[in-house]
Amino acid sequence: MRDTTAPAAPVVPTRGRLRPLGLDEVRITGGFWGERQDVNGTATLHHIGSRLESEGWLPNFDLAAAGTLPEGRRGREFSDSEVYKYLEALAWEIGRTDAAADTALEQRFREVVARVAAAQEPDGYVNTRFGRPGQGDRWSELEWGHELYCLGHLFQAAVARHRTRPDADDGLIEVARRAAELVCHEFGADGRDAICGHAEVEVGLAELGRVLGDQRFIDQAALFVERHGRGSLAEIEWGQEYFQDDVPVRDAEALRGHAVRANYLSSGATDVAVELADDGLLDALRGQWDRTVERRTYVTGGQGSHHQDEAFGDDWELPSDRAYSETCAGIGSIMFSWRLLLATGEPRHADLIERTLFNVVATSPAPDGRSFYYANTLHQRVPGVEADPEGTSKRASSSLRAPWFEVSCCPPNVARTFASLAAYVATADAEGVQLHQYAPSSVRTTLVDGRVVAFDVETGYPVDGGIRVTIVEDTEFALTLRVPSWASGAAVRLRTGDGLIEHAADPGTVEVRRAFRAGDVVELMLPLAPRLTTPDPRVDAVRGSVVVERGPEVLALESIDFGADIVDAVVAGDPVENDGSVRLPVRNRTSGEVTDAVLVPYHDWAQRGPSTMRVWIPTA
Repeated sequence: MRDTTAPAAPVVPTRGRLRPLGLDEVRITGGFWGERQDVNGTATLHHIGSRLESEGWLPNFDLAAAGTLPEGRRGREFSDSEVYKYLEALAWEIGRTDAAADTALEQRFREVVARVAAAQEPDGYVNTRFGRPGQGDRWSELEWGHELYCLGHLFQAAVARHRTRPDADDGLIEVARRAAELVCHEFGADGRDAICGHAEVEVGLAELGRVLGDQRFIDQAALFVERHGRGSLAEIEWGQEYFQDDVPVRDAEALRGHAVRANYLSSGATDVAVELADDGLLDALRGQWDRTVERRTYVTGGQGSHHQDEAFGDDWELPSDRAYSETCAGIGSIMFSWRLLLATGEPRHADLIERTLFNVVATSPAPDGRSFYYANTLHQRVPGVEADPEGTSKRASSSLRAPWFEVSCCPPNVARTFASLAAYVATADAEGVQLHQYAPSSVRTTLVDGRVVAFDVETGYPVDGGIRVTIVEDTEFALTLRVPSWASGAAVRLRTGDGLIEHAADPGTVEVRRAFRAGDVVELMLPLAPRLTTPDPRVDAVRGSVVVERGPEVLALESIDFGADIVDAVVAGDPVENDGSVRLPVRNRTSGEVTDAVLVPYHDWAQRGPSTMRVWIPTA
């Protein structure tokens, strides 16, 4: 039986510590993230749709429907997935903006769905790269073919559509259901004992099972999770850990191998652990998250230090100039952390989400939303090169943002994340509502016992650290606010008709529980003075260096502000904030001259043209 009452959110577990609030309950109304959502909706989605057409990846479905493939097919073996992520982004954007059925966005969504549906085979199979005369057989290249990976993104697109428009008659949910049934038939307990070389189908199957109330899909996701680590995929130069096929999921100590694959698999495994009440698996994943964050994650939240295999390195292997830190890996990390937050309620997972959102996801797109970083280096040694605005770039030049890539997973991944971002802001439980991310927003929800909770959030975060929550309706509930781990010295105030109450708020969470009256105000004050952060001494690549952080933002030094190549930069004092900018005394090791250099938020670097840049700056 379909679930037509679930929140409009990407992840809606049937059990867990917290319940997500969806786009129908939370609206981002402005500020840092509101501006990015607006650009995403007005520019990025159109840009992606145009490129999917001009590159031929959407027309591949037309060729499939016409029966003319493989003649004329363009793009990599996984290009279908970009169309599905685009559909998911459109679905969330339609839900976010309440677009009516006759708008251009809705029409575009239905047009693309129709082209995908026309390419689906009678038994539910849909893929433009395999299965026809002149192409490889179905499921014949599981290491690299990405067939199941593509279907996972199809399932997530269908989930987004069903969650935002459960009564839509466009047919996408049925396309997904038929494809999922085929997967269960082919890869079930009595079928092929195999996995996909790129995890993703596990996430899609689990959520599709939740949406449709079909346990078969969740059980199939569990089968795929358990099959990882048996060495069923072919050995490659980077080892079977590249596919997470070297060690069973529940036996691993940390995320390893290809960083996107690892995070997608961990997300799907968390879904399975929650739905099947497998506390042993969940505990294993929590331990892997802990070690990965402590030892294999950059200060930006980025993950993946190997260029050649887009992979995690060993513990403490975090070179700045070779940081791969793929945008998609950051999004995968958010997916994994969000699921653990829902399962456990532990605020440290929201801390990493915030760090990754501000310093990886927000870094990728240019301000106009039409060019992107695929990889996110922490140290640019040579000035970047302007990308051809009409061209298609290699995936990870770490130069300047490019409009499109031969491997174009990142732009639609950013688009679907921004469009659904309100679903990562707040949660609820039986006692009240928890705010995890801070943005101007409105929150309207009903607790399990029928109490209506309604409040508005005003904030200039991350420019200023004041978060003001104004209660809209009289309700008794517990309001819980996350206090980031860096926010020592935070305070919370309660303003009511009876006066003002203020007390300290230690890192973690702070709860205000009372019978609120409309007009009551809760204020959280987070200290945003710039701070120097030193690395763990075991990270030898940045030993003897510091990074400047301000609130959730990592700051960067660019040559345009230093006045010379940053290879000569040495910290010569403490950072100071003045007139809205953070300045750092920096000595030129060659000339000895000290410059009071302006630091920029890392997410804004390279927006003024080619430059050299570094995040970690030597102290001697």
